[in-house]
Amino acid sequence: MSSRRTTVIAGSLVTATFSAVMMLSTTAAADDQGPGSDKGGKAVDTAPEGVGLTTLLPEKISVDNSSKKTAITATVKNDGTAESGDIRLLVVGFDGLEVKGVKGCSAIPEGDLPKGSNSGFSCAVGNLAAGASTSYAVDATFDLGRAGKICLPVQTADGAKTYWQQGPVPFGTTNPSPNAPTTPLLLGTDNQPVAPGGDAPGAGGGELPRTGAAGREVLPLGAAGAGLLAAGAAGLWWSRRPREAARGA
Repeated sequence: MSSRRTTVIAGSLVTATFSAVMMLSTTAAADDQGPGSDKGGKAVDTAPEGVGLTTLLPEKISVDNSSKKTAITATVKNDGTAESGDIRLLVVGFDGLEVKGVKGCSAIPEGDLPKGSNSGFSCAVGNLAAGASTSYAVDATFDLGRAGKICLPVQTADGAKTYWQQGPVPFGTTNPSPNAPTTPLLLGTDNQPVAPGGDAPGAGGGELPRTGAAGREVLPLGAAGAGLLAAGAAGLWWSRRPREAARGA
């Protein structure tokens, strides 16, 4: 075998090996979100008999410190014994977490977003069979200088009822790493922002806002739904049916 042919073959093997390593690395990074969790979730309106709808968010995500980009997997599942009927999933961002896109879903118009949110998408799930689940790839950005939360309501297709709502639940870290390529964030953790200049704030920094708000506040969702209701320090918000709002008017 000539030395030239040997060199070409060796070069091809190196390229193939490098490509395989890159593919494995990419897959590992995409899947490295830990098991799904329904932390911060609560059943709201009574679902039809045999229907058990919940959502799952990854226990951890990673934010690119340069681009502020992150990826989140949002899952809706039916743990019941009956079909769900026609349902939809909303993916809504708050504060430092802004939802940029959800594959296969439509953006909620700015005028229909719940008060206090900065972005949102509506996903037409359709009829979810008993024991089935559907996952959506969420592209988002996270401003590490702020707190950030996400909310996943599961509603009837017309938004009249909300069977389940997860959040707004925070992602965050108490140990910011401004000089690292990425910062890992944990679900259900209030973010400790990085101060200007790349340093974590000292003891003199102001206290971060807690998830949820004291008292009861109706947040209109416009055409996307009936509204979100804050329920104290637990940080659980759920939709309020239109007929209840009308009765209280």
